Amino acid sequence: MSENAASEHSAPQDSGAHRFTIDDTLFVAEREQMVEEQILQRGVRDPRVLEAMREVPRHCFVPPEYRYLAYTDGPLPIGSGQTISQPYIVALMTELLRLKGHEKVLEVGAGSGYQAAILSRLAREVHTIERHANLARHAARILSDLGLENVHVHIGDGTLGLPEHAPYDGILVTAAAPQVPGALLQQLADGGRMVIPVGGRGGQVLEVWTREGERYDYESVLPVAFVPLVGEQGWKD
Repeated sequence: MSENAASEHSAPQDSGAHRFTIDDTLFVAEREQMVEEQILQRGVRDPRVLEAMREVPRHCFVPPEYRYLAYTDGPLPIGSGQTISQPYIVALMTELLRLKGHEKVLEVGAGSGYQAAILSRLAREVHTIERHANLARHAARILSDLGLENVHVHIGDGTLGLPEHAPYDGILVTAAAPQVPGALLQQLADGGRMVIPVGGRGGQVLEVWTREGERYDYESVLPVAFVPLVGEQGWKD
């Protein structure tokens, strides 16, 4: 875990959990059903993404009172006005990055840590940044319990990215921006891809941005609804 998170006080204790492991045997059937019915049937086909969705125990990343809903088809609250995204959206956004395994990835909006855990199975190195210190500390603890040593959790303004670790082969933004932050575009590696929801507070469009030299192109994928991306280059708090 990043020293940014490790230097903070410990995360709130999870009163309903055993010690987490990546080969967690709880909810195996539910995970398989989630992949088959919510993800495969909606068109996600990357076998590495599907395997990561089968492997990572989503129930470890939701509050104990919502654990029985961990594999249902929708987002769930995780505190501080934030949510863990719908499994299909996690899988789709991950697939859109087209990761092969050698990449360094930035996630903006760590939340519970679930998306970072998925990315950790598909990329060489993952940096994730969260503005809510309590969520960042909690995510860091769970990721550490799972033994995901290639994920580094940082506390800060995600709209500014993490220039000290740039450039990134992939950037994944898990909150909605009114427009694409220039700082994130600048931190995208040549040939890199960024997946980000862009639009108003009531609804957005998921976009994929690619960089070729100093040229940036984008395509729109589908309508989505995310919590606002708050920060200097996003929405005001």
